[in-house]
Amino acid sequence: MAGRCDKKPGYEGEGERKSVWRHAFTDFNPLVRDGLVVHSRRSVLKSGLAGMAGLSLPGLLRARSLQPTAGSGKSVILLWMTGGPSHIDTWDPKPDAPSEIRGPFSTIKTSLPGVRLSEHYPRQAAMMDKLTLIRSMVCRGSSHQPNQVMQTANEAAAPRKNANGKMWPAMGSIVAKHHGANDPDMPPYVALHVQHPTHIAWGGYLGKRYDPYTTGKKAANFKLPSGLTMDRLQSRRTLHQQMDTFRSDLDRNGEMEGLDHFTEKAFDLISGGKAQSAFDLTRESPKTLERYGDHEWCRQALLARRLVEAGSSFVTIDLSDHPASGTWDNHGIPGGVYGGISKGLKPLMPVFDRLFTTLVSDLEDRGLLDDTLVIAMGEFGRTPQIGTQGSQDGRNHWPVVMSMMMAGGGFRHGQVIGATEKDGGDVKERAVLPADLAATIYHHFGVPLSTTFTDVSGRPHFAVQEGGKPIAELI
Repeated sequence: MAGRCDKKPGYEGEGERKSVWRHAFTDFNPLVRDGLVVHSRRSVLKSGLAGMAGLSLPGLLRARSLQPTAGSGKSVILLWMTGGPSHIDTWDPKPDAPSEIRGPFSTIKTSLPGVRLSEHYPRQAAMMDKLTLIRSMVCRGSSHQPNQVMQTANEAAAPRKNANGKMWPAMGSIVAKHHGANDPDMPPYVALHVQHPTHIAWGGYLGKRYDPYTTGKKAANFKLPSGLTMDRLQSRRTLHQQMDTFRSDLDRNGEMEGLDHFTEKAFDLISGGKAQSAFDLTRESPKTLERYGDHEWCRQALLARRLVEAGSSFVTIDLSDHPASGTWDNHGIPGGVYGGISKGLKPLMPVFDRLFTTLVSDLEDRGLLDDTLVIAMGEFGRTPQIGTQGSQDGRNHWPVVMSMMMAGGGFRHGQVIGATEKDGGDVKERAVLPADLAATIYHHFGVPLSTTFTDVSGRPHFAVQEGGKPIAELI
């Protein structure tokens, strides 16, 4: 409603929600009088454009004008294993440890001599010569709800401990700003299957324009704002086109022409342009759909491949099925919603094994793997001791060390980096820091490691924390 002031909530997290007063014309120069009082045809046009604010047009305008027109063709797909998978029961098994540490699963050989994985990861085991397994990723300070530390690669991004933790930008947001989309008609940073806003990291200090474009449970398309139909959207577009007939009388310096261009881009993005096509899984062949399988997580992986193929740069998939801490949060507390290792983790592992290996193989078949870095990880590992918290076979949070798997990106693979102690409780050799992961990702995109962002007081912060370097074994 023109001229009205609305109270817009900030980010949603576990702490108290803060609100700021934003004017309906915030992104159209609110202090300029003709944005509030209709004295001219120019004011009418600005009011009409402000009506598109429900389509996030102001943020889109800024993002398109500030980011590079096209990226290098590089991309990242982050398979976010929400809740923190047990490293000991998946990628870092301890077959010679006592049963209370070893857990209930057996291990199998892999295509790399001397390297073993859980028996429930046979596809990854067969593909290990194309993968890199990091067993010594330091995750101190990380937590979930919100899951910020590992997705920002910054220990300060812990809202439970730091009031400003939610403001540290996601790695995907840094990429969106300093690399941009590989195709200007695609959103640069996308988060799929988001079960709760606290499962992913956001633009923070960079601004909402660098937040991810998100889809929720089983969402496969961009959704129009509530109450806005395609007919209404088309009517607004028609009105803008009619008003364009007197645009040249309003502004001779090209400002209105630029606004009109981005309005057209916003309409195309939402109403059926390239992004809509990328989100349409019905365009895939039955053979490809069968290859990925029917599980929703696998379909989201296929969607991620379509998005990077179409030109998105950074895609995160929330691999969870409930809005609480995450499906991989295998406490096994009696009467709780989190299953333990046998009942909770075991059913997930074959699904993930198929998802990960199918995605990597599909990217390779399409000639996309060298440009697409695939990363699979959660927010931390799980306790060495099994049966914690009164459970029979659950494991509690372990924000000390965790494992992660990588593929593609043109890096050197077929290796295991680092090792943990015999009980899996701490790093034994070659600690890899979150800042090293961030440096590796930014190196992949050609984003300078000296890149900074500023907080609300104007103080600069490095996107890569001190000491962070690209992982040398990969380069």
